[in-house]
Amino acid sequence: MTERGRAHCHRDAHHFCVGPSELAWEGDSLRIRIRERSAPWGQAIAGEIRVWPQQLFGFSTPLDGAARHRWGPLAPSARIEVSLSAPQLRWQGQAYLDSNEGDEPIHRAFHTWDWSRAPLNDGSTLVFYDMQWPQQPDRLLALRFTPQGEVEPVEPAPVQVLPRTAWRLARRMRSEQAVSVAEQLEDTPFYQRALLRFAYAGQSLTAFHETLSVPRLVSPVVQAMLPFRMPRRG
Repeated sequence: MTERGRAHCHRDAHHFCVGPSELAWEGDSLRIRIRERSAPWGQAIAGEIRVWPQQLFGFSTPLDGAARHRWGPLAPSARIEVSLSAPQLRWQGQAYLDSNEGDEPIHRAFHTWDWSRAPLNDGSTLVFYDMQWPQQPDRLLALRFTPQGEVEPVEPAPVQVLPRTAWRLARRMRSEQAVSVAEQLEDTPFYQRALLRFAYAGQSLTAFHETLSVPRLVSPVVQAMLPFRMPRRG
């Protein structure tokens, strides 16, 4: 919610603090305490989130050919409870926790990606990480994460093109049948997030899906807009 520099971030073996907010493991759950201000009007956001992983994974894989960027789910499937005092809001449901790290700015390695995760009927989690570059072959990760802690490659589904977003962002999804948008969660000039209905392995599923356009992200217009949506503190 606020981009913060090194002076505002601290960590040890048990805690990770970003400004006034912090994360810490307590028993078998991850506790996230939030003390923030929303943009652009500065309303308070305060409360606690608890995440209970179904199974923890140590899986990590390179995303680019030079292995300068890595990704891996820590908890492909988890239970979450959200309790906010500002605004007054409580809910619980299904969650996901992953890790991304890189040795260089994102624009040096990527152009566009479509990423999705979906719970399968057997309790596994299906992930498609679909990366595209102009005049280059696509790179696809198609993986199934089981409740027993196994990571299995799966046969990818065909590409289905979705309607562009309100910001005219192109997007696509891997599915055996036509894909429909169940709910648009976020729509910006360079990024979109939505719930999609799709089909895989004969199952009708709901996926959490995102699209990122790196050229749009690094454009001067978007870079000038970002501080109004995500304030920065050195």
